[in-house]
Amino acid sequence: MTKPDMSKRGILQTGALMTAGAVVGCATPGTAANAPATPFTVPETYVPIAGSDQMFPVRRIYCIGRNYAAHAIEMGSDPTREPPFFFQKPTDAIQVVPPGKVVDHPYPSLTKNYHYEVELVAALAKGGRNIPMSQALDLVYGYALGLDMTRRDLQRGMGDQKKPWEIGKSFDRSAPIGPIHKVAQTGHYTKGAIWLKVNGQVKQQATLNHMIWSVAEQISKLSEAFELFPGDIIYSGTPENVGPVVKGDVIECHIDGLPELSVKIV
Repeated sequence: MTKPDMSKRGILQTGALMTAGAVVGCATPGTAANAPATPFTVPETYVPIAGSDQMFPVRRIYCIGRNYAAHAIEMGSDPTREPPFFFQKPTDAIQVVPPGKVVDHPYPSLTKNYHYEVELVAALAKGGRNIPMSQALDLVYGYALGLDMTRRDLQRGMGDQKKPWEIGKSFDRSAPIGPIHKVAQTGHYTKGAIWLKVNGQVKQQATLNHMIWSVAEQISKLSEAFELFPGDIIYSGTPENVGPVVKGDVIECHIDGLPELSVKIV
């Protein structure tokens, strides 16, 4: 396994981020003299680390599709025969949601069928290629609770045309996420309840051991296709009963052992 030099990634204080509930960018202290001249600044993306004044720098966002059997069936596929598949979101899809707050989440453009998907998120602190499943969990730094928000009509429309459905998945703030909790303090999340409510009514409900492909298997399979690096995060799939929300709806998400995540569609 290989581990890249992370010295150029800055650490950002949590205060402004925890109140903003959004992507935060910051120039890395102490490296400006070595940085190339650029015509503009592109902010970096960070997620708070629970119980720490450090931030987790996000490099890539990977998502696994149809990783709970009942959800695979409701999406029209056969979970007994389908190998895992992955897609990516851009880092500006991150929207940080502090525990105990209901953060405004904008209803996106171009869609009339906007869906929720609650997911466990694994955050990596190590990387490599062709990681054996027996070593895969060694890469995990921590876990978070997240939402994979989806413009379902656009996703399905592009799929029907045999075109990439990135427009349905990979847009601004489409990946709300809570703080990352270190494995060293929580252990690995392999079982326990996962649920989502809309306006207080349960919509999704399952347990993490209903995943078709475990987090370890996801990491191992991903590393066959991509070299993984510290800062990569993996959205590990959603249970059945995904569905639409409209402006004014409040989404509440839960995984046993993690603080709940809440957003209001505005």
